[in-house]
Amino acid sequence: MALLNPPPSHSKFHRFPSLRPSIHRQRLPALNFPSIPHEQLPFNFVGPRNFISLRLNSPIHIQNRAISSPTEAFEPESLPPPLASGVDGRRILLSDVVVKRRREVFWGRKWTSLDIGTAGVVVATHLLTLFAPFQFNWAAFWVAISLYIISGLFGITLSFHRNLSHRSFKLPKWLEYLFAYCGVQALQGNPIDWVSTHRYHHQFCDSERDPHSPIEGFWFSHMSWLFDTNSVVERCGEPNNVGDLQKQPFYKFIQTTYLLHPIALAALLYTMGGFPFIVWGMGVRIVWVYHITWLVNSACHVWGNQAWKTGDLSKNNWWVALLAFGEGWHNNHHAFEFSARHGLEWWQLDMTWYVVRLLQALGLATDVKIPTQLQKEKLAIINTT
Repeated sequence: MALLNPPPSHSKFHRFPSLRPSIHRQRLPALNFPSIPHEQLPFNFVGPRNFISLRLNSPIHIQNRAISSPTEAFEPESLPPPLASGVDGRRILLSDVVVKRRREVFWGRKWTSLDIGTAGVVVATHLLTLFAPFQFNWAAFWVAISLYIISGLFGITLSFHRNLSHRSFKLPKWLEYLFAYCGVQALQGNPIDWVSTHRYHHQFCDSERDPHSPIEGFWFSHMSWLFDTNSVVERCGEPNNVGDLQKQPFYKFIQTTYLLHPIALAALLYTMGGFPFIVWGMGVRIVWVYHITWLVNSACHVWGNQAWKTGDLSKNNWWVALLAFGEGWHNNHHAFEFSARHGLEWWQLDMTWYVVRLLQALGLATDVKIPTQLQKEKLAIINTT
């Protein structure tokens, strides 16, 4: 979460804050990817990867940036020194996921002021929740529930994830910006930084260049990666995958003024209901949405089942799907990243998809993408024909 934002020209991406100063590093070697024959795939389809060799297949077309035809597998030796930690080899509890290279975030490295600021905000929101039993009233409780839906469903899952990161559907600009503003109030970073990190996650999924993979430890994928604010730049290079957002003044404005917006919301809540509204609306609600979002990165790459040959660790997890408005059908999502629908079976509850369908019925959501039967047959673990 951003406590301070640098000027737009020096902003870096991160799921939480844009708290880092300008960092100039040698760009990592380019990776090339094979094209996929047959029918034309959507611009943001990544496709299966060979996880064993750490190759990344695709085509990935994010902001007119296509990568094609590999020449060699990605080698861990080419990683920057901070990533070259020792092999762990331990299996994560109740899963078949092995921690290959545990990354130590809290000890043995220098913490920047940005790392301290990010950790400080996370700790502060958690501490605020300790007052919840003593500051409970039903009005505060329903404020928290309402903001959970507004910031979590409309903001993070519908806007930041399916609309902005993957362009799974189109909205009128006024509605796109409104939903994106809801996401700002989740205190998970501004849209440019959030989307950039997420696109890199898909591009390098469950390789040693993934910003948050459980192959470096469950808690690293869940939250501790947030406290090493330089790690994404070290892994992925400078952010160059969000030009579609950077050219829009609205998103640049939000990036520049990001912290002012949750502060303004906190002031409004205090005016409406005093300290209980702060505790429940800015403490309990934010921490709840944090951990639900983080479970998609951690639990959905550790526990669950796979229906599709994605070549990564992504899994469908029903209980995360219930909490995260359908985001827990994560293997479905990694198989068909362009799809606005994550719960592909009738019984897979996907609240975000139901909202998209409602918007489509109202004529507000257009160009809604879902996978074709042919695309499903190509990636199905069990042949559907």
